[in-house]
Amino acid sequence: MASIALRVNGQARTVNVEPATPLLYVLRNDLELQGPRFGCGLGQCGSCTVLVKGAAVRSCVTPVSSVQGAEITTLEGLAVNGRLHPLQQAWIDEQVPACGYCQNGQILTAKALLDRTPNPTDAQIRQGMANTLCRCMTYYRIQAAIKRAAGTMRADAGPVGPDPRSGPSNADVVARDPRSGPAPVARDPRSGPGETDGTGEEVTA
Repeated sequence: MASIALRVNGQARTVNVEPATPLLYVLRNDLELQGPRFGCGLGQCGSCTVLVKGAAVRSCVTPVSSVQGAEITTLEGLAVNGRLHPLQQAWIDEQVPACGYCQNGQILTAKALLDRTPNPTDAQIRQGMANTLCRCMTYYRIQAAIKRAAGTMRADAGPVGPDPRSGPSNADVVARDPRSGPAPVARDPRSGPGETDGTGEEVTA
């Protein structure tokens, strides 16, 4: 047995367990968090997924000692001050779950995906969610919920201004001081030389 310090959903927790104990067992049995589920026990289905430093991790095959001190987020940690995360709300709005058993893994995998790719294409969603299995085949509703949540998160973030590293825009480059009067107009070179007034200045009609 060893004393292992964890940081789960923003809180410091200490457990006395064998270092090789799967993180899933610690979260469920010692910390009584019911979000992550035991599915296959092999890290293949995704029901046990949690976020470790923002990355989706299969907790059923992750030794608790390997995440000591790292920030761990479970499904319970997504809501802030009682307000559901946009993904959780989208799951409700799109009525995603059937049996619901895999949805912990689906939502947390989607959270990691949107953190990496805030505006994913359908192909990116399918690729990012490919290894998180749903026996009820709710994949189309999952995809719709992810797109809905992505839109909500972009709207909440507000408009994105120009990148200051990109330098002045074309409009900034060509803008002139309005007090300087109209811009000079170049002559058409095809019209040939104009007449002069004896001082060398051209006289135009």
